[in-house]
Amino acid sequence: MSPRLSALAASASGLALLIAAPAMAQTAAPAEQAVAIDEIVVTAQRRSENIREVPFAVTAMNTEALNTLSSGGGDILQLSGRVPSLQVESSNGRYAPRFYIRGLGNVDFDFNASQPVSVVLDDVVLENVYLKGFPLFDVKQVEVLRGPQGTLFGRNTPAGVVKIDTVKPGDDFTGFGSLAYGNYGSTRAEVGVTLPASDTLSVRVAGLWNHRDDWVNNAYDAPFAKKDGKDLGNFDDFAGRVHVAWTPTERLSTLLTLQARDYEGTGTMNRANVLSKGSNELNDRFDRDTVYYDGGRNNYQKQQTTSQSLQVAYDFGPATLTGVVGSYQGSSAGNGDIDGGVLGDPVNSGTVPFPSETGTLSSDLIQNTYELRLSSNGDGPFGWQVGAFYWNERFNLVSATFNGFGGLTPTHVTDIVQKSDSWSIFGQGRYQVTEALKLTAGVRYTDDSRDFHGQRTKSPASLLDVTKSVGDEQVSWDVSALYEVNDSFNLFARVADGYRGPSIQGRIAMSDVVTTADSETVMSYETGFKARLWNGRARLNATAYFYEVSDLQLTAIGGAGNFNQLINADKGEGYGIEIDGDVYLGAGFSLAGGFAWNHTEIKDADLFVGTCGAPCTITDPTVTVGTPSKVLANINGNPFPQAPEYTANLTLNYVRPIGDDQELFASTDWVLRQDFNLFLYEAVEFRQDTQFEGGLRAGWRDLGRGLEAAAYVRNITDEANILGAIDFNNLTAFVNEPRMYGVELSKRF
Repeated sequence: MSPRLSALAASASGLALLIAAPAMAQTAAPAEQAVAIDEIVVTAQRRSENIREVPFAVTAMNTEALNTLSSGGGDILQLSGRVPSLQVESSNGRYAPRFYIRGLGNVDFDFNASQPVSVVLDDVVLENVYLKGFPLFDVKQVEVLRGPQGTLFGRNTPAGVVKIDTVKPGDDFTGFGSLAYGNYGSTRAEVGVTLPASDTLSVRVAGLWNHRDDWVNNAYDAPFAKKDGKDLGNFDDFAGRVHVAWTPTERLSTLLTLQARDYEGTGTMNRANVLSKGSNELNDRFDRDTVYYDGGRNNYQKQQTTSQSLQVAYDFGPATLTGVVGSYQGSSAGNGDIDGGVLGDPVNSGTVPFPSETGTLSSDLIQNTYELRLSSNGDGPFGWQVGAFYWNERFNLVSATFNGFGGLTPTHVTDIVQKSDSWSIFGQGRYQVTEALKLTAGVRYTDDSRDFHGQRTKSPASLLDVTKSVGDEQVSWDVSALYEVNDSFNLFARVADGYRGPSIQGRIAMSDVVTTADSETVMSYETGFKARLWNGRARLNATAYFYEVSDLQLTAIGGAGNFNQLINADKGEGYGIEIDGDVYLGAGFSLAGGFAWNHTEIKDADLFVGTCGAPCTITDPTVTVGTPSKVLANINGNPFPQAPEYTANLTLNYVRPIGDDQELFASTDWVLRQDFNLFLYEAVEFRQDTQFEGGLRAGWRDLGRGLEAAAYVRNITDEANILGAIDFNNLTAFVNEPRMYGVELSKRF
């Protein structure tokens, strides 16, 4: 059996073990019956409640799980596949992740792209794609809310929300510090300390340093190469946060938050012609430690962001009024050898029809958000919340294209300014109809507008000055029911209408075309159960869902040119099943896992897109049009891009006490995804089969003194999984992180 099939079988076996756990739990020794898994409290509906009380699919990840994934320098991309139906990928390195939930996302790699998954950090919406890459540190919990969340959260949430809550100040002096060191000089240092200043004032200070040395050699003698054998792969990521909590009275509370990030490192490393015509497997040209670049300036990236937010809440008794004001400022620059090879080097790079080097000379962002909510208090049968929200953004991107051998002078320069505004009013009510049945309904009115001004200020052909504007207003809503069968078993059902505002995209370096996409709307249906089973020893959740998207927004990437164009498909459809849970198995063993089957389908019989300029093997129906001729593919019936049909994750933990306050521990975690397409059209080379990745962490901890020492391995089998490709030039692809290993020490107090 191949390693990939073995991994798939192992994941299926793990899921079967999770579902079959009652038999194991019922035969456990009486002493084991007292062991129970912890209850999970979430704020998925803007109030604290048990996760079983939420009438839609939501999964939470705690601090321990997040720390495990960050071993070896992992960033927010490591969340991919760790909860059912969540995928995260990027072709822009560590600062511009793209999120997908239930297959619905956007593969657009430009910074002004619109996404259908919202990221909310400490109640502030992070709309721009490179804000969503803010590093995870001193995090209390991550909640993944699946399905449309248009009633209570920000904007552009038809697929769902990734909600991140950091550790807030408390009344006690507490904190932690951790230091990890591994191969490639990887170093991760993290600290968080709560400093109570008085009975009413407390401060939380947290910081992160994440570092890696260069480990990839540019074997081409480029003028920018470092000449020391290692040119790419490094990063330095510094981030800090200060929370100041002031509670002058029992009724009034405030939280001031200041954040900053300074990042510099290597972007995504494209590798020329590592795919062969007729195959989706990496060929012999792939060498993880070596690239051949004649451009890209070592694929450097730089980014700085700062933010300020203030939350104020006043308890009037029957209701609490909450205001949230947030502002983010950011700037970035970078460059990349997009073709991933060297023109005229058929041995090492394969055929490169033309050199392609693209850079961001500068990008500047200002985002402001304002929200006001009034929420009822108390445990009465009727609860409610109403509010208003406003968001605006100004984004300026100056980019360049270099069509030469590492030339210092760009051939094309473009300057884009995009301004966006969105305001909305919303409300939600819930009513306890009977002791067992609770109904919830919400509605939101949203008004969106976006203005685009693009100039091509340098070009060997012609200059360009173009403007576009789009806008729309929509009403989103949801209705749900939660039925408590008993204290440990709840049934739920939900119908939700979601919305993503209209978009503009103008990749005008090589094209005069500025494209727009109409608003997309999503009608979603889901039902399932949430259970705490076997005397609290296990938790099991399951959801079945169906959604239909009208005017599905899609991005046609690449094709015969380096373009990025928006289109609307008439319809899109998704349906599937999600299962997740955890169980204490006895004798120190516990198991957690999840599984999702997600079927997605584009439905538009008349929709054609450009196909690969590289010699790929297209499997869709095609037509040839124009002079010079272009091959277009009919994508009706294709899956959404970057939407795996099957995903699974599995974590097995073991703890063995060795004294009153000491223990040994070990944990192994695995994630799998299967059957997904990289582009809108289907080609043999760009259709991926089964991919998996696993990790291991083991060590010793002293609970009394808060000490922990551990060793870790990430990507333990050193899998080289294809995450994305470049299709307009050659058969170029990029892959996941290599095997990382090391040791870490931490102290909590």
